[in-house]
Amino acid sequence: MLSIANLSKSYGDRTLFSNVTLNVGARDRIAVIGPNGSGKTTLFEIIAGNMTADSGSVTKRKGTDIGFLEQEIKPSSKRELLQDVAGASTRIKGMEHRIQMLQEELAEGVDGEVSPKLMRELGELQHQFEAAGGYDAEYEARVILSGLGFKESDFGRSMSEFSGGWLMRAALAKLLLLNPDLLLLDEPTNHLDLESCIWFEDYLKTYQGAVLVTSHDRAFLNRVVSRVLAFDHDEVIFHRGNYDSYIKTKQKDLEVREATAKRQEQKIKKEMRFIESFRADKRRAAQVQSRIKRLDKMERIESTKSTKKMHLSFPEPARSGEDVITLKHILKSYGTNVVYRGLNLVLNRGDCVALVGPNGAGKTTLLKMLAGVLSFEKGERKLGHNVETAYYAQYQLDLLDPENTVLTELRKIAGDESEQKLRGILGAFLFGGDDVEKRVSVLSGGEKARLAIAKMLVRPSNFLLMDEPTNHLDIPSREVLTDALEAYGGTLCFVTHDRTVIQQIANKIIEVKEGKLTVFPGAYDSYLFWKEESGRDESAEMPKISKNKEVSARDQSRRRKQAAGELRNEYYKKSSPIKKRIEAVETELVDLEMQMTQIQKMMADPDHYEDNTRVVETIEKHRQLKDTIESLTAEWEELFLEVESLQKEFEQAKDQM
Repeated sequence: MLSIANLSKSYGDRTLFSNVTLNVGARDRIAVIGPNGSGKTTLFEIIAGNMTADSGSVTKRKGTDIGFLEQEIKPSSKRELLQDVAGASTRIKGMEHRIQMLQEELAEGVDGEVSPKLMRELGELQHQFEAAGGYDAEYEARVILSGLGFKESDFGRSMSEFSGGWLMRAALAKLLLLNPDLLLLDEPTNHLDLESCIWFEDYLKTYQGAVLVTSHDRAFLNRVVSRVLAFDHDEVIFHRGNYDSYIKTKQKDLEVREATAKRQEQKIKKEMRFIESFRADKRRAAQVQSRIKRLDKMERIESTKSTKKMHLSFPEPARSGEDVITLKHILKSYGTNVVYRGLNLVLNRGDCVALVGPNGAGKTTLLKMLAGVLSFEKGERKLGHNVETAYYAQYQLDLLDPENTVLTELRKIAGDESEQKLRGILGAFLFGGDDVEKRVSVLSGGEKARLAIAKMLVRPSNFLLMDEPTNHLDIPSREVLTDALEAYGGTLCFVTHDRTVIQQIANKIIEVKEGKLTVFPGAYDSYLFWKEESGRDESAEMPKISKNKEVSARDQSRRRKQAAGELRNEYYKKSSPIKKRIEAVETELVDLEMQMTQIQKMMADPDHYEDNTRVVETIEKHRQLKDTIESLTAEWEELFLEVESLQKEFEQAKDQM
């Protein structure tokens, strides 16, 4: 259906991608992934015909329709939502207009000779209109809009009344209604809540066309795609499988490459030792030159920089009281719209709470009240003993000082922390090297988000509240944040549409719906299972967990980390003496080969043979050195293989935890 051949694109001296080749079949589901700025959106723009490539070609089968969901929202119309979406197809819209005009003309009464002709034309148009789905357009629009989170009461509202996120959903609804042969979806889940995202995934599974999608939502990619096109450093990788499958394969390839590179490095060192030892030996000149030529011709295997997520340990916060925060009989409204009435909630020390529910249900309002940045009409908010809060929201990106450097902005709130410690923290948020000297004014949205999170987490508060912390972050940055939050020792309450984050760190789910809270004491997967069961059986009860027997996800995480630490210590305990012995053997070999070089020089001197006793001693010494060098070399190879084996066992055991 679509063929991409040797596509390349550069901006100035910077190459985004080169020699991209891809064939897209009629029902393919392909993820295009890579770091921010790697060229994913540019590739979509080229496929859509909005941009030209430097070289290569994009060929589509005749009659293939391409629909492109862009990240930037174009100015919307002032029509009503349902009317605007249902009328998205210009072909259907044109036929509908022509049918209306013919009906009005016939109703006014026309000349008898013309009327039959108009009647035939009207009949043909109505048949085409029905075949094109015109009569079902409004029904389909209602289904799609409802699936994407719009309410019935929204259908008659003017498009100009909706915020940017809802306009993006409307644009997606139009695209789905048009039903193109190929969907180009650039970050389609950014403005979807969890329920809408799950509906959208199910919709794409049965979609009759092909889909190319970029997304930082790992759960979405795993459920939707079956192929991956990855922009990875300076190469383009094609993989058959979902995102997790790609990551596992990439890690295995990386391990093989690293092991091969190490073996080659050791071989090169061995050859260089021979060359340095015998460079001045005329009798071995041919062998030395042979090995030099062999090294020159050798294709060097470079160690690939791993894109594995980095880890960060934040200062352990002070211990708070058992009850971290209590809301009692809260009344919160916006004008006549009552969001909460008689709201009661208690969060306990060690809770890691994910607030879930449809957009507009009041999750952010609840989070703001918990953070103390939003007032309410009635009720009480009470913080527990020794509780220190920290709140992250998207608007905080605008509070960063544009004139400061990244390092200066962090230092403002870091107290007496050393520059080395601050650079380490920034490095964990992917600000490496000279990046810390960048001014805030030149940072991208993702970089600002990472800096704002780093500022918040560098202080040892014991109650974190975070509203959509993964927005603007690519997958590596999300993994950094998730690891940091998983290791956090305080209490956490957050809102996110990234299910991978919820699955990894939440130990309590609070569902917010129509002003009511449903508290589920367990992990997200268990919550989804309970939802599914309660949907089939209304009598299904919320699981009850004894406080004394409850093992939270945080406790499990700490136990996993403790087990991982013990495993790592055991690996170091076994491998460290072997590595030390390897270093000692290498040092000894260098010394012995220097001795061998001296003896060979003596043996090459004619005057040396005047003393028979010395000759015998020298020959015996040469033999001993040769035997020792061969023995140590064999020992070195065995030790190296033993370390490799221990490392492999360690990695496998770590993956199984």
